[in-house]
Amino acid sequence: QVQLVESGGGLVQPGGSLRLSCAASGTIFSFAVMGWYRQAPGKQRELVATIRNGGTTNYADSVKGRFTISRDNGKNTVKLQMNTLKPEDTAVYYCNLAQGLRAYWGQGTQVTVSS
Repeated sequence: QVQLVESGGGLVQPGGSLRLSCAASGTIFSFAVMGWYRQAPGKQRELVATIRNGGTTNYADSVKGRFTISRDNGKNTVKLQMNTLKPEDTAVYYCNLAQGLRAYWGQGTQVTVSS
């Protein structure tokens, strides 16, 4: 089993920055892909960014150039640096870890971008 614990959400003004962190524990394999997803009210959960063990990243078009995902394999942590935040970034952000056929989710952390 894998447990994921997120932190770092909150309220920020448009144009501001936030950093989300996620710590994973349990049995984690080197090929695990870690990432962030988000779900806004009334919308489906969507991919924000993922990162592989070797550092290969993938971003949603809507966050490219503004968000940066990073990973510490030794500590089993993944972070999401979010800059130039927009109101449309408001959502619950979920940490995700996928390995083999199994995917694990954190409890979610609220990010609200509003003036």
